Amino acid sequence: MRKLLAAALLLAVSGCSLSGTAGSGTAKAKLVIGYQSKTINTVTAGTLLRSLGYLEKRLGGRYAVEWQDHDTGAPITAKMVAGKIDIGSMGDYPLLINAARAKNTELVSITGYNLRGGLNMVLVPPGSTARTLADLKGTKISASAGSAGHGTLVQALEKAGLDPSADVEVVNHQPQVGASQLESGGVQGYAQFVAWPGLLVFQGKGRLLYDGSALGVPTFHGVVVRGPYAKDHPDVVDAFLKAQLEATRFLHEQPLKAAELVAKETGLPAEVVYLYNGPGGIATFDATLKPQLRAAHQHDIPYLKRISQDFSGVDLGRFVNDSYLRRAYGPGYDADVARTGNPAKITGADPACGTQVTDPGTASELWLEGAAATQPAATPTCLLRQIAAAGPSAVRAAYVPDTVTGTRWFADKAVWLKAKGTYLPFTTQTGADAYRKTHPGAEPVTYARALETDAR
Repeated sequence: MRKLLAAALLLAVSGCSLSGTAGSGTAKAKLVIGYQSKTINTVTAGTLLRSLGYLEKRLGGRYAVEWQDHDTGAPITAKMVAGKIDIGSMGDYPLLINAARAKNTELVSITGYNLRGGLNMVLVPPGSTARTLADLKGTKISASAGSAGHGTLVQALEKAGLDPSADVEVVNHQPQVGASQLESGGVQGYAQFVAWPGLLVFQGKGRLLYDGSALGVPTFHGVVVRGPYAKDHPDVVDAFLKAQLEATRFLHEQPLKAAELVAKETGLPAEVVYLYNGPGGIATFDATLKPQLRAAHQHDIPYLKRISQDFSGVDLGRFVNDSYLRRAYGPGYDADVARTGNPAKITGADPACGTQVTDPGTASELWLEGAAATQPAATPTCLLRQIAAAGPSAVRAAYVPDTVTGTRWFADKAVWLKAKGTYLPFTTQTGADAYRKTHPGAEPVTYARALETDAR
């Protein structure tokens, strides 16, 4: 008993707790992980990792792993400050707040990113007459205060010539509450992070007004650990990061299965998960801490100071620590840091156009009902031909890249233009309008019309 009490005291001092196994007379150190199941840009350190059991296997039964699910990064940070969560994952803005509030946490890996900012978006109700962000002047916009979606909204509004504090009213909501408010008319805009915009558009409850890719500022999610915990338990941090890398490989090698696993665990439609996490998806899954992402963090600091009372400043040089990941990663780390292309690409033979899919900028994808695998398409035009041949009712989901930004989007929700016999998709009306200004020969065409005519 004295030995057990002494062990308990030691674990309490080091930030761990004991978890007893009923009837076994043994106790394990508890590892508490905070994650966001529905924020599917974090699945390799959260939902997918938990589902695959890679971490528990690597720990070999030495720890009782407790997974705590949260809607945003704020409660994870609060619990890390209190020493009640050891490892957490969250978006770029919440990571900065975490660093400022906790003072002793470290960013040790990235889960996924989009170098242009496409993981954050602004929606309006389907029937809204708004065509640009400027049209939201004088309205209420829902956002989660201090989130990546909120940060993108502020930057985008300023770029559109609006004062975020005077020209609109930003209402602080959890993502699901804001979604209900958008549907009921309580707000006229909705600014959120992955995967909420894709979900609402897929459900027909929202229309994409602003694609964060238009901002051109990288956005990402990452893994943060309590410094004292990492110092006392480097083996646990190493096991976590190696398990994250395993989950990332699984996602790249079996993307459809990974999407279905995440869908089962979260209740999100698999079609929405695959929009972000599939080959050529909006999210690029790569654990390395790239200089572009560090620079984005530095860029975000002035905006975060204005939108969050929880932020007073942070030393990024201290906060970002890739030493643990380098050790877990091995000799290929520096080479992969330098790479920014999505390692998960759409490849294969296009059955409609009879060509190989080689260009990530035009590669598209078709998921038919009941199919065990998806079909690649070399271009959006080739995809439309595949859909026309199969019949729209046979389509479970179809994905196309925005002609300019590359943001992957649902083909039936895209804005389409036709130029010289080629069909060009865009995520937003703003993007299509901007393209027409420099390409006067491009003409608007509806998705249904494109399927009825030349696509055949």
